[in-house]
Amino acid sequence: MIIADTPQKIDLYRMNVLEKMLKLEMLGIKMNKGGQPTAYSVIKKEYNLKGSRQKVYDTFKQIVQTTKEREINE
Repeated sequence: MIIADTPQKIDLYRMNVLEKMLKLEMLGIKMNKGGQPTAYSVIKKEYNLKGSRQKVYDTFKQIVQTTKEREINE
């Protein structure tokens, strides 16, 4: 079991969830209800990314991977 007990680990966990949600959205599965924002819109806004869902996903996946590697090395 992994415990996210620091702010950095909590942020990394949230990034992982957003990445998986965006992947599901690209497959046509909606993970939100009503007026809640999609993972695509949250990622674009918070990480200042632009482009199609696929382009945003690819870029965000690299950001998540870099963050994971940095967290492991610390």
